[in-house]
Amino acid sequence: MPKLSAARMWASVPAAALCLAVSWIHVQDQGGFPGNKTPGYVAAGYYLLEAAGVIAAGLLLLAARRGARALPVWLLAACVGIGPLVGYVLSRGPGLPDYSDDKGNWAEPLGLVSLVVEAALIAISLAVLRTAGGGARGQQLRAGAN
Repeated sequence: MPKLSAARMWASVPAAALCLAVSWIHVQDQGGFPGNKTPGYVAAGYYLLEAAGVIAAGLLLLAARRGARALPVWLLAACVGIGPLVGYVLSRGPGLPDYSDDKGNWAEPLGLVSLVVEAALIAISLAVLRTAGGGARGQQLRAGAN
């Protein structure tokens, strides 16, 4: 697994802040902690996302500080952005089983802020993963292009 460059390590700070923002937004959306989302699987999804956001933020900062190999952490950060984005589309579009609170509610202000934060987190994470994943296979592809 390749080590991250210094430039990519600098991406850890804003990505960690975005992970924490995703967690905070979802705590607000569920009405604080422990919240009141129903059905139970939606509440569990919120808790899992909030924990994953805090853990990813901590691991991103720890990896940046130590100069450690952090590709799995960047995958986690990408998932912290992708998961709620998919949930947003499903809960507002076709709906989820026993959950219709947000169906058709595409313009909810907190939801829109969440989409912006998640999109930024996904963009940073994928940019880092793309450059960090340029190991042997990336070198082969670049060599073939020359």
